[in-house]
Amino acid sequence: MLAGGSGQRIGLSIPKQLIKIAGKTILEHTLAVFDDAAGIDEVVLMMHPGFVAEAEQVVAAAGLRRTVRVVAGGETRNATTERAIGVVAELADGRDCKVLFHDAVRPLVSHRIIQDCVEALDTYRAVDVAIPSSDTIVVTTTSGMATGEHEIITEVPDRARLRRGQTPQAFWLSTIRRAYELAATDPHFAATDDCSVVLRYLPDTPIHVVAGEERNMKVTQPIDIHIADKLFQLATSTLAEPIHPEDYRDHLAGRTMVVLGGSYGIGADIAALAEEHGARVFSFSRSTTGTDVADPASVQAALERAYAESGRIDFVVNTAGVLRIGRLAELSPTEVDEALRVNFIAPASIARAAHPYLARTGGQLLLFTSSSYTRGRADYSLYSSAKAAVVNLTQALGDEWSADGVRINCINPERTLTPMRVQAFGDEPQGSLLSSSAVARASLDVLVSDITGQIVDVRRESVPAQQRVPAAAGV
Repeated sequence: MLAGGSGQRIGLSIPKQLIKIAGKTILEHTLAVFDDAAGIDEVVLMMHPGFVAEAEQVVAAAGLRRTVRVVAGGETRNATTERAIGVVAELADGRDCKVLFHDAVRPLVSHRIIQDCVEALDTYRAVDVAIPSSDTIVVTTTSGMATGEHEIITEVPDRARLRRGQTPQAFWLSTIRRAYELAATDPHFAATDDCSVVLRYLPDTPIHVVAGEERNMKVTQPIDIHIADKLFQLATSTLAEPIHPEDYRDHLAGRTMVVLGGSYGIGADIAALAEEHGARVFSFSRSTTGTDVADPASVQAALERAYAESGRIDFVVNTAGVLRIGRLAELSPTEVDEALRVNFIAPASIARAAHPYLARTGGQLLLFTSSSYTRGRADYSLYSSAKAAVVNLTQALGDEWSADGVRINCINPERTLTPMRVQAFGDEPQGSLLSSSAVARASLDVLVSDITGQIVDVRRESVPAQQRVPAAAGV
């Protein structure tokens, strides 16, 4: 992981990899991706020489599972790569191995890209990551004229053949090592990336291209910091594989789950499914137990009851919500108060009350948002803004609670057939909605996973067809 930048290009007194976005340093975000990535055994962090101690502190506090070795980088990108090759060669102890070089300031790289690079090395000796260029690229030169220097276009290459390079760049150690050995004999050697070194000094070695992603951006300019922060805010996840039904019991048997808003819809389906697989479930709602999620005392009483009767709380799920449609200026004060209290104040109060119980068991809080959180819409101002607040709450508490071993995630379901939706929208096009049971099963997958601080999408295409509301069912 190449983190040798100083931050001077964007006018900073610290390297840009130590800037915080979305609650963590850019370096932490990038390390976390590789820590969770399949096929990665160890990370060598090549840090700017003046900030090695700071990088070591970041690594120590990040709670990473894989070993991360922090090494001082060189004066240039090429010098840093050469030093990294030496470190990896020493760790490999004479064996050849796969090596990925990644910019620490690309924190949004996906597991898919990483895995594609690792697997491509089964066939190729060198691999690059690139995306098509959406802009026309021009080649220019400077022409001297009587009135001064002018930049003029000399060539417009065919855009269809052009790609924008990203990282990781991946190699067999012996290949990249040999390329740099040959480069060292060239007094005019200079390169901005490692694939160009292979291309120039090992021209008979084909460099395979793995498809990159627009999100895999490099934080280079000041505006990139704001863009990356927004992308993290809007980021959603999907679980790679649903849990096999037979495996639920291993995660749920003997555990205690509290479901708030569990009298019907998604909450009732989560409760039934968890109970089916061995969990002890306490379901609370205003209609069945008189539990008002907007009242902290009421929530505290519900949790105390569940703990008193079971001796533990492993999962807390809040599916309660209200949908008030209408122009803000025309809503009554009571409607405004209810919408804010139930849709945002309640999740925050539930989080405060649940934390002590979940800290004892290493448990998880699960909240719910809506796709409307990404943009406020007319007639949904309170609902959309509250759901956006729940997303930010989830991401913030994911950081705050990590040291306590408490997880928190948020489900973002596509339009789902629930009583609240029927009441708000009436009949909708047949076959266009998810079933609440499909969302419940995806929610259970999240509850038994190790992820935290994530906004998890549940989409119709991500669930089996039999779990969607069939076209004949209607509303």
